[in-house]
Amino acid sequence: MILLFTAWCIDYIDRSVIGVALPLIGKDLGLEKGQLGLVISVFFLAYAAAQLPGGMLADKFGAMRIAVIGLIAWSIFTGLTALATSFVTLIAIRILFGLAQGIFPGAAMKLLAERSLPDERMTANGWVNSSNAIGVVMAMIVAAILLPLVGWRGMFLVISIFGIVITFVFIKGMPAPMHDVPANDVAKGRTAALLRTPAMWWFALAFFGYDILIWGWNAWTATYLQEEFALSPSASALLALPPGLAAALMIVLAGRYSDRIGGNPIRLIVPGMTIAGLLVISLPFMPNVFTYVAATTLIVGLASSAYIGSFSIPIKQLDPKVTGIAAGMILLGGMIAGVLSPTIVGFLAQNSGWTAAWMFLGLGAVVSVIAAYAAPRNAEAFRARVPSSLLYHAPATDVVPGKDLAK
Repeated sequence: MILLFTAWCIDYIDRSVIGVALPLIGKDLGLEKGQLGLVISVFFLAYAAAQLPGGMLADKFGAMRIAVIGLIAWSIFTGLTALATSFVTLIAIRILFGLAQGIFPGAAMKLLAERSLPDERMTANGWVNSSNAIGVVMAMIVAAILLPLVGWRGMFLVISIFGIVITFVFIKGMPAPMHDVPANDVAKGRTAALLRTPAMWWFALAFFGYDILIWGWNAWTATYLQEEFALSPSASALLALPPGLAAALMIVLAGRYSDRIGGNPIRLIVPGMTIAGLLVISLPFMPNVFTYVAATTLIVGLASSAYIGSFSIPIKQLDPKVTGIAAGMILLGGMIAGVLSPTIVGFLAQNSGWTAAWMFLGLGAVVSVIAAYAAPRNAEAFRARVPSSLLYHAPATDVVPGKDLAK
């Protein structure tokens, strides 16, 4: 859990610092908001394209091998971002960066599934995936420190070196799976069967709605603070810390809560996304920095319960041999949102103003809520809608005498 948490933190630092650096990059390379939105979106386009292949590769060749390849490759392309000299070169580097990071999530989910039991799996996922929010927080701190000292190019070089160091720690410390699962022991046709399962795509749609809101906000909140409230890049970065910390706390709590209630997506997604959706459309009317930060802290924190809700039932109920592709399917929904949301928000902000841009993010909450009601609500409903060959069937060795795993 510690190693996966650390790797995910590096993942989110590498992809998130560019949001703070966007105004500086735009000024240095002569780019407009629409172009800067595309810089964010092409990463997600490549990231999305790599989700299903990455999950398949993890199921076929082993999660550890694919995770390490991803870590090394994306650290290299993070460093290469510092060498961008034009819009075209920046776009090309971010595409390669997205492909490298895109093969990691499915492998990471599979690594954890192979090293945990179903009754504790979402609690473990909650702790590990709180790294996503912590990574964003760390990205803001890193950006606030490094941008004034070494500029945006130097910042990417420093982060690249740190990623390579963490990769060696990851390789050295990762323990073996709880059960010896051959990497290529995936029955023929199981991947295709999973892709043809409608229940899985409802969870992917829930994650799509969540990431419409989150990635649209994450990509542009620093720019909004700098333009509307005349803050410096460092100050705008630091003001993203409260929302990030709120998200980390909510993901941990939602993971534990998910294991207690059997992963019901309605209870995990609907309350938080409903309130977050109402708040996000009110952002243009916040009169000062304090109320804006308070509102975004609630938005990001409450919405983060949908992160766990999108994975809660599938990751617990599916055979670990197919969790790579399963995670890839759900993550694909979020990454498509990552392609669309930053670009749409950027163009709306440029052509129609920030009010229209923030209103668009409210649509993400609506989509996530609809998907939560359409998805299976408990383990029994999920198992009834998914082929038996894809489901987890506990071996006798999973029974630990005298231990209440659910508790």
